[in-house]
Amino acid sequence: MIQTNARATFSPQGPFQLTTIERRELQPHDVHIEIKYAGICHSDIHTARGDWGPVNYPLVPGHEIAGIVIQVGSDVTKFAVGDRVGVGCMVDSCGQCVNCNHGEEQYCLHGMTGTYGAIDKYGHYTQGGYSTHIVVTEAFVVSIPEGIELDAAAPLLCAGITTYSPLRRWGAAPGKKIAVIGLGGLGHMAVKLAHAMGAEVTVLSQSLKKQEDGLRLGADYFYATNDPVTFQQLAGAFDLILNTVSAEIDLNAFLSLLAVDGTLVNVGAPAEPLSVQVFSLIQNRRSFAGSMIGGIRETQEMLDFCAEHRITPEIEIVSANQIDEAWERVLASDVRYRFVIDIRTMEME
Repeated sequence: MIQTNARATFSPQGPFQLTTIERRELQPHDVHIEIKYAGICHSDIHTARGDWGPVNYPLVPGHEIAGIVIQVGSDVTKFAVGDRVGVGCMVDSCGQCVNCNHGEEQYCLHGMTGTYGAIDKYGHYTQGGYSTHIVVTEAFVVSIPEGIELDAAAPLLCAGITTYSPLRRWGAAPGKKIAVIGLGGLGHMAVKLAHAMGAEVTVLSQSLKKQEDGLRLGADYFYATNDPVTFQQLAGAFDLILNTVSAEIDLNAFLSLLAVDGTLVNVGAPAEPLSVQVFSLIQNRRSFAGSMIGGIRETQEMLDFCAEHRITPEIEIVSANQIDEAWERVLASDVRYRFVIDIRTMEME
């Protein structure tokens, strides 16, 4: 086994501690990656604090991983030592079901293997990117194109693909009017991507506090949802609404903003259930949908799209001993717009 330094949480309350975890010895199709940067996702917090179910501690979160290949298995064909690569929210799937065969491994009928908090096919409990190294089968590793720095690439492996996938699926393009609920880690990427796809983009935020940022990032319009006039003014206005917030909202109010055949897609994942009135859907033949991440093929497509259009997230670099503080700031919405851990600091106390 390969000994790896990591930061783990040992209980729902934390704090993070320096520890050592084991990575498996390379199998023929495995890639050994030296992690350079790991993004902090709200999902890390939900998982570690038990919001989504029981947790086996210690837990090393992190599914926005960017690094360099330092070793490859005997049968690896996609990657070589020195390649710039990324790992996102999953590290394996059955590879045989209809969804996997269609490039939708995230919806594997037998359950994809999460980058952390899951049991892999070797019977090991997966641990994530808040660590110095990771070993992943080559089929779940993506190439980071030249032109995207590794620190900026890390959040694309979750925040990027989580917003890119539904925008592509529901046809973000010129002539389409798209609204983004929330301007956080996911929301700011949705704005950049939808703008690059040619859509008209509106940000729906609680207040106008981030209006200047929203317009700078590519939004055409910015409205405050704490103003009731907003919902009157924008009734029936949008073809697609992307809800990026991980908190309870009045879905029925936002559904009223959809045009005929419009869709509201939830990508934020609050712990609390959300309530929908059927009449909110019947009127204007509206749809309420959900989207998780994207498959490996689509994730590579997203990275290439971002490189072509020079799209990167807005990031703030933190050290490994600032993870607890960064988590609290995420919960307080005090980040613009994504924290990224410099893994070189992993061994420092």
